[in-house]
Amino acid sequence: MTQSILERGIEQEILTPEAVRFVEMLHREFNPWREELLARREERKKHLDAGELPDFLPDTREIRETDWTVAPIPKDLMDRRVEITGPVDRKMIINALNSGANVFMADFEDANSPTWANCIEGQANLRDAVRRTITFDSGEKQYRLGEKTATLLVRPRGWHLVEKHFVVDGKPVSASIFDFALYFFHNAKELIARGTGPYFYLPKMESHLEARLWNDVFVRAQRELGIPNGTIRATVLVETILASFEMHEILWELRDHSAGLNCGRWDYIFSFIKKFRARRDFITPDRAHITMDKAFLAAYVKLLIETCHRRGVHAMGGMAAQIPIKNDEVANAAALDKVRADKLREVKAGHDGTWVAHPALVPVAREVFDEHMKGANQIGSTFDLRPSTFGEVTSRGGAEASEGRRSKVEGRDLLELPQGPVTEKGVRQNFNVGVLYLEAWLGGSGAVPLYNLMEDAATAEISRTQLWQWIHHGAKLDDGRVVDAALYRKIRDEELATIGDRPHIKTAARIFDELILNDTLADFLTIPAYEELLKTEKN
Repeated sequence: MTQSILERGIEQEILTPEAVRFVEMLHREFNPWREELLARREERKKHLDAGELPDFLPDTREIRETDWTVAPIPKDLMDRRVEITGPVDRKMIINALNSGANVFMADFEDANSPTWANCIEGQANLRDAVRRTITFDSGEKQYRLGEKTATLLVRPRGWHLVEKHFVVDGKPVSASIFDFALYFFHNAKELIARGTGPYFYLPKMESHLEARLWNDVFVRAQRELGIPNGTIRATVLVETILASFEMHEILWELRDHSAGLNCGRWDYIFSFIKKFRARRDFITPDRAHITMDKAFLAAYVKLLIETCHRRGVHAMGGMAAQIPIKNDEVANAAALDKVRADKLREVKAGHDGTWVAHPALVPVAREVFDEHMKGANQIGSTFDLRPSTFGEVTSRGGAEASEGRRSKVEGRDLLELPQGPVTEKGVRQNFNVGVLYLEAWLGGSGAVPLYNLMEDAATAEISRTQLWQWIHHGAKLDDGRVVDAALYRKIRDEELATIGDRPHIKTAARIFDELILNDTLADFLTIPAYEELLKTEKN
């Protein structure tokens, strides 16, 4: 029987009295504002449900239109051409740091099932990785760090989540503060001594005010530990439709601590569906037709690159979710070709780096960026952002270059729907991927290989919100049938029969039913699923 984290002493090592006081201090000071910002989200949701559409903020026009840049980029973050992401388990951390990628993002959020053991062991694993003492013995192979490793960034959970295993003044702690505070407390000074720093990825923000909250947490944490202000650097994942209208403002709020913006594409699609849940005119086609080169996603890419380069910081591309296909050379070659095409689009568009989900894809992404990005990044380049010529690098100078750096993207471009059908295959795929991911998540795995793709919580969110949207608004399939509850139940039963018995499949299917057939679209799948996870842990 596997020993618990308590029996192995890991919990005591991470939750030292000093670390606990640090978490409690940050939570007490900043949780009231966090709760206020979450209440603002609810108010904004009511306006969107009533038909209001988002637009650029009139009150912050000066921030968008004046010239300023963020703080200079640290040396070990200058070249980020290939970043690999994954959960915080021990073997993954070693393999990712050894993968040849420039950066590894260790993920407490979408790629992590937030069991107490996963969260605490993840902190211990990162502590050991920072000190280069991390090893792993699989029984067949010994894993340890190589001489050269990727720069480490950590993604804490989003503002909407809590950690119910850790209570402050009778209330669960903010999961964002919990994850950030423990990593920062245990590792910030060690990272600085080793010539790097405490670097983060920040998820799922919906406004610049939420970025301001993060910035204030950073300032307070640095002051408490006697670390110079600006030592922390954070890349913001722009993965909500509302945040895309406030990119300049988000960078402004984090300007002393900014490491750029990232196109969090899967969560962004999920957010687009969720925020316009009440509108029949925003019905999306099958996920396969929602691609980065079309409609609202293409506009989002253009605006993010222009915004970051104007402010002197990285514009990071999105995830290649493909994984190697063993024993099928033809299928594997086709998957790698998809990765190359996606990375070629990104580098030509002006991105300064990209994401992969598997070490085998690092050389593929690197080859593309090495060929088309000769310097450490493309921040100094200018790109013509007109739709007809987007992606062509220009070498203009002076006033003409300045004009070329101004975005041609308007609010309506960020709201343009992609074209394509809704199909039975799409319904089946959404149910199958969503319920299989949730089944694995309930079992403690947050990054799940399904059908030759590495799926995380974001793709499960797309699956269930599309199903809800199609049923709720009576979308028509390409063969004329209406997607309704009866069709969903028929397809659900057929798919469950093919899936067969798995430890958590009945619970996963029940949660999916409750979310998809409810009159109201829940904001996050992981919130009700977390309650089930807690029950599983108790058992």
